[in-house]
Amino acid sequence: MKYYLAVNPQGGTKKGLDILEKVRPIFEKAGAEIVVKETRYAGHARNMAHELPYEGFDGFCAIGGDGTMHEVINGMLSRKDEAKLPIGLITGGTGNSFMHDLDCLDPIVAAKRIITGRLRDLDVARVDANGEIIYGFNIIGWGLPTDITMTAEKFRWLGGQRYNLAAVIEVMKNKPRLARICIDGRTVAGDYGFILACNTIHTGTAMKAAPLARIDDGLIDLLTVRKAGRLKLLSLFGKIFSGAHVGDPAVVYHQAKEFSLIPQEDHPLNIDGEILGNTPIHVKMMPKAVQVLV
Repeated sequence: MKYYLAVNPQGGTKKGLDILEKVRPIFEKAGAEIVVKETRYAGHARNMAHELPYEGFDGFCAIGGDGTMHEVINGMLSRKDEAKLPIGLITGGTGNSFMHDLDCLDPIVAAKRIITGRLRDLDVARVDANGEIIYGFNIIGWGLPTDITMTAEKFRWLGGQRYNLAAVIEVMKNKPRLARICIDGRTVAGDYGFILACNTIHTGTAMKAAPLARIDDGLIDLLTVRKAGRLKLLSLFGKIFSGAHVGDPAVVYHQAKEFSLIPQEDHPLNIDGEILGNTPIHVKMMPKAVQVLV
């Protein structure tokens, strides 16, 4: 067995190299060779997945969180040779929604799973964001999810709790967001608090945004939340950790193969926890687009 292993010495929790030294013996004991690649700049993992030769390798692994996974998937799916490798993620980020879904938040456990060679299919959303193609494996958010992510960046020193503070700040602003949504050919319009499309159950820090989501069912779980008062939105936010928000009348829960979002005013998006792209968007699911080592 031979794997690439990308590690960011500075990103996320800044524990990448410490985690590397903890998991290295696991690979060595299994007789697996790892070719360590340190990332030096934002987007470097994407470029590695896009450009490195895949022949002779059994997987492309990385130490990180959802942002790292996003980079690897986007690099891999944009290769000119269309080559793919199974992806192994070793938990080491500040946002670990994907690994929450896999019930694997311990990097030691993650490494042990990788060397078993077990594979699981992972659907990916192809996002046409006003002409720019971006691949998402976790979430695509518009409205509050985007504003919360941008505000949370100002409070990185708070760690995972920064998302909770940012959510309260943005909910209190209660901005108007008029948009049309076309879901599998059916169009609806309204003033929305937010729209969140999920391929995973979890988002942010253990929020069960889409409790019915499955990473390999070929569907995106789409939550549309109509404009509501501040107290209503705050109460919804409180319910999202348990998944109880889906029973609220303000929330409409869809499962779709594709959807489009055309807001009255264009805004940036939250794709896999990163502020990327711009509306209008058309999202189409790519069933079993990649495989993950689990």
